[in-house]
Amino acid sequence: MTYIAYLDEFGHIGPYISRDDPKHNDSPVFGLAGLVLPVEEVRNFATWFYQRKCDLLKFEIERDGIHPAIWEKKGSALYTVRNVETYRELRAFTNRLFNKITKLGGFAFYVGQCTRDAPADHDPNALYRHILREAIKRIDQHCDEDCDPCDRFLLALDEHDQRSELITQAAIAMYGMDQRRCLVEPPFQVESHRYQTMQAADWISGLVGRLGASWKAPDEYPENEIFKTYFAARLNRCAVRSGIRD
Repeated sequence: MTYIAYLDEFGHIGPYISRDDPKHNDSPVFGLAGLVLPVEEVRNFATWFYQRKCDLLKFEIERDGIHPAIWEKKGSALYTVRNVETYRELRAFTNRLFNKITKLGGFAFYVGQCTRDAPADHDPNALYRHILREAIKRIDQHCDEDCDPCDRFLLALDEHDQRSELITQAAIAMYGMDQRRCLVEPPFQVESHRYQTMQAADWISGLVGRLGASWKAPDEYPENEIFKTYFAARLNRCAVRSGIRD
């Protein structure tokens, strides 16, 4: 089997001191999250997600006057405390999303870490490269060690201004000492508004970003407890080799 992994960023790549800090207050975590699907099921899933998006956000799509095939809503804007509290449809859709991924033979995935370095020591590009290589390692290990026979995967990322360096890091992971043999090619980058699969990854990333802040700084993000209540257990039943490090 060949999988395609669709990953997007969650949290914030910059330094974090505290939620009350006047400058470094965005998020205590950063990482990549999304979904991994068998290549044979990608079109099936994309059509399903497109239809559900059109149902769930019909008012906003019609208001904006953009064809829904290229209309997107960012996961960080969708998964807010207010939306989860107010809209039962969003809560039901989220559970259906994880059920659909599982039913198609795929899985959710996320990997990240706390951003605890002092601002003067923080290197956002190095952090992204580290998280990318960790993501490749974990998905590669799943394909190599958890699948019998061994599976393969391709990796799609949202567009990033460090494209050249990220592809280089992935190639090093494939052909250097890491020898990530299950990754077929270095990652390719896509425009999220043109790919339903990447939009789904972004929605999962938005949710994981809320959960990550609650997991790693619960006293600073008490309102995010609602995401744990409704979604944490379901996400982790769908996820493979996932986690956020301290």
